[in-house]
Amino acid sequence: MKDYYVHGYHQRETIRLQDQAMTLVDLLHSDTKYPDGSTVLEPGCGVGSQTITLAKNSPGARITALDISESSLKEARIRIEKEGLTNVQFAQSDIFNLDFEEESFDHIFICFVLEHLKDPVEALLRVKKLLGKGGSLTVIEGDHGSAYFHPDSEKTRKAIQCQVELQKKAGGNANIGRELYPLLREAGFSSARISPRMVYVDASKPHLVEGFTKNTFTAMIEGVRETAVKDGLMDEKSFDEGISGLYETMEDHGVFCYTFFKGVAIKE
Repeated sequence: MKDYYVHGYHQRETIRLQDQAMTLVDLLHSDTKYPDGSTVLEPGCGVGSQTITLAKNSPGARITALDISESSLKEARIRIEKEGLTNVQFAQSDIFNLDFEEESFDHIFICFVLEHLKDPVEALLRVKKLLGKGGSLTVIEGDHGSAYFHPDSEKTRKAIQCQVELQKKAGGNANIGRELYPLLREAGFSSARISPRMVYVDASKPHLVEGFTKNTFTAMIEGVRETAVKDGLMDEKSFDEGISGLYETMEDHGVFCYTFFKGVAIKE
């Protein structure tokens, strides 16, 4: 079996994804709502961080959430049940082996999945077969190259680049957000619309300082420290100074910015 990225495989990653989802609900999902009675497929649902918002925004839609990891699905089921949501069903599957009839879904939603795949276009082609004519595909991805901050720090930029390089080594692309339009076009979607969603954080937004800069982005970069040092991308001291630079952006004089990209396309 291929090495697949699994959302929430480690407990710290689960917490990070939950913080990210809660912090960015309005920014990323306020305009994602599906009609009553429609069928929605969410491949790569992980621990259900985005699934909860999908289900709440579209209570009359029927959502099928998939993930390759049984442990992640178990966590997702628990979270959905705790929220009292009844419009979601789960199944274990990966995006390259989807066992559904062609054109069996009205809408498909993919969030923070393509960045971890060696062949995102093939994944889009697979899900496109399951989408009915006139149905929509929604894709959301980040782009680490969009991160900028004050005070600026060369070591902080290098620490972020370590995560980019390690994801590339694993077959993914941490800068995929900027590529959504050409990827959707290559997959045969002729009516793709991309909208950038910037997260701007300063000390006047303490919920974003805590939920995004600290618990989402910085936690992700901190998570690659051991591997980055082991692979010789940075030495321990320099990496730690880079992380310190991220924490400085959380102070009263600091600013942190990051852009997500949301694409919506229709199958004609």
